[in-house]
Amino acid sequence: MGPGSERAPRSALLDLLRFAAAGLIVLYHYRFDSPIKLDLFSPLFDRGYLATDFFLILSGYVLGRAYGRQIALGKVSDEQFLLRRVMRVWPAHVVMLVAFAAVIGAAEMAGRAPHNAAQVQWRDWPAQLALIQAWGLHRGEGWNVPTWTLSALIVCYAGFPTLWRRTLGDWPAASLLVIGVSVLAGADLVSEALYGQGVFDLPSNLGVMRALPLFVFGALVARASEAGWPLRRWAPWQAIAAFAGFCVLQATGKFDLPSMALLGVLIGAAGEVPARGRSGLADRAAKVSFALYITHVFVATLWFNFIHAVDARFNPPAWEQWSLWGMAFPAALIAAVVFERWADRPLQAGVAALLRPRPGRYPALAPNGSGRRH
Repeated sequence: MGPGSERAPRSALLDLLRFAAAGLIVLYHYRFDSPIKLDLFSPLFDRGYLATDFFLILSGYVLGRAYGRQIALGKVSDEQFLLRRVMRVWPAHVVMLVAFAAVIGAAEMAGRAPHNAAQVQWRDWPAQLALIQAWGLHRGEGWNVPTWTLSALIVCYAGFPTLWRRTLGDWPAASLLVIGVSVLAGADLVSEALYGQGVFDLPSNLGVMRALPLFVFGALVARASEAGWPLRRWAPWQAIAAFAGFCVLQATGKFDLPSMALLGVLIGAAGEVPARGRSGLADRAAKVSFALYITHVFVATLWFNFIHAVDARFNPPAWEQWSLWGMAFPAALIAAVVFERWADRPLQAGVAALLRPRPGRYPALAPNGSGRRH
């Protein structure tokens, strides 16, 4: 497999970055319900979508590191790979969406429409359940908003094995990175031509077009890692430089394409930072990240409806409003920890048992080719 064949696909730093990105996405979505819109303080609060793009790049990278060798050696078929990936996200998604429907349905029966009623239209629910809301088939968006990325990633998963096999060979790492950035730039130009806006600004119902180039970029970063980039001794410094450059760009203005390029470098470099022993905290944070991603909007629906009711009845002073708003973040984290432990983990155990290869119905043939059925 080349110089990177013995590199570890897991990184404690990458796990912590994943958790930090999930936290930024929570802030990005909760900013709408703050007592004063956070965008008024700084335009940075309006760029939380970059954390979602980080996840999309990370998805391509992690799958390349975790599954690339198996796919290259033919140890897992394209169908098996797609089934595993879909079953990793769909069961938990269904649980959350059913919980959403139960809460919204109960509220409507009680005559209390949620304050974000425009985001929970019943006509959009079936597409979300099937995870096809990002395929450009309809304009509706809402309910568990972040799951548009899961919808788009299903398409990415379907194409990943072919992409990985096509990039096998003695590609220089620099060439792979340049190709990856070129894919992002090309997608941005196509999006501007077709929709009059950059690919990173596309609405969620066009999520496949937004996610696919980012996912491909992440996979190519993983291929560059397999080709020997970056050297372990330089990885921490490259990660620091990429993160610093990203922060400088955000403080300067809206520069999405170079920001994505730096996120790819950050992910590739962080993936090679050696861990000093096993980090239980980082591993736990990575597991909770997915739960936080798919539960925080549900928590927001409950919490902020409560806050709006309190505001309407008691008109509390500003400091109490900010306190109530701030409590949504620990509430979201607690809900994510509970969901990961008591919902997602048991669901995945059941999926693993369901997908586990079963012994053959009939005994193996004897060396001479004979064998009797029982």
